[in-house]
Amino acid sequence: MAIHLRASDVITDDVFVRLSELIPGVEVLVKLEGLNPAGSIKLKTAVALVEGAIEKDLLRPGRRIIESSSGNLGIALSMVGAERCHPVTIVTDPNATRQSVAAMRAFGADVVEVTARDPNGGFLQTRIDYIHAAIARDPTLVWLNQYANADNIRAHHRRTAGSIHRELGQVDVLIVGVGTAGTLMGCVEYFNRNSPQTRIVAVDAEGSVTFGGSAGQRRIPGLGASRRPEIYVDGGFEKLLVAEMDTIEMCRRLAREYGLLVGGSTGTALVGATRIADTIPDASRVVVISPDLGDRYLSLIYSDDWVRENYPDAVTVA
Repeated sequence: MAIHLRASDVITDDVFVRLSELIPGVEVLVKLEGLNPAGSIKLKTAVALVEGAIEKDLLRPGRRIIESSSGNLGIALSMVGAERCHPVTIVTDPNATRQSVAAMRAFGADVVEVTARDPNGGFLQTRIDYIHAAIARDPTLVWLNQYANADNIRAHHRRTAGSIHRELGQVDVLIVGVGTAGTLMGCVEYFNRNSPQTRIVAVDAEGSVTFGGSAGQRRIPGLGASRRPEIYVDGGFEKLLVAEMDTIEMCRRLAREYGLLVGGSTGTALVGATRIADTIPDASRVVVISPDLGDRYLSLIYSDDWVRENYPDAVTVA
């Protein structure tokens, strides 16, 4: 029996589900990161950012945290702030789901939604501009800045990548979705040092600029960016882009064939895995990181009406 002092201590890093026959002849394991009180891999990020700021004497008792998030980090930071007596302001945008915003507010966070698109057609730069203006008005605000903070990388180097290697040993291919790039960079650093034979494949949404491509509209929160995160560094991994409709179809397939309700980032990463199937030798072990589960996406990915409204050219809704 495990009794924890704080909710943020409840982080499950050893749960994997085998997806039989997703790639015939290959073992595909999904690492489920959504089985914690914050519901996503971002709990590790939130704890690392807060503890790092405290260690650097940037975050003192009672000071307000401000951060940009389209969902999961906002929820996780709101939770960590609540348990550690730091008020939190989350700056989000219309792509955040109603469930995610409600969760932030349930933890006591103030939620600000920006609606003006940035020059690349997204909202990220607009959210960051809001934060800069807020800090100019109130210099006591503490911006943890997940996009440029090395503690984001360290969290996933130590915990996410370290747990995969410790629990499984051999990992032939690791598939990682890219949002802020903290998970990817942490995994690249760890595996390049401790298991250099592991092939790392980074998967992002079409319309994201992180890999250097053209900006385009994205509707599913979780992956992608209209502004390249400062912590992202090229090298040591392969890159794939996935269309959002392919993500939706994969998420629905997982639910109906495997009984696994996952978020959009997971579906995107699994599309990436199937795309490179012909290049994976038989009997290989492929690990796909699943940042969250699908309950926060029921009104998006799993809603026929939402899909028809936002992807009118889609032939069918699977």
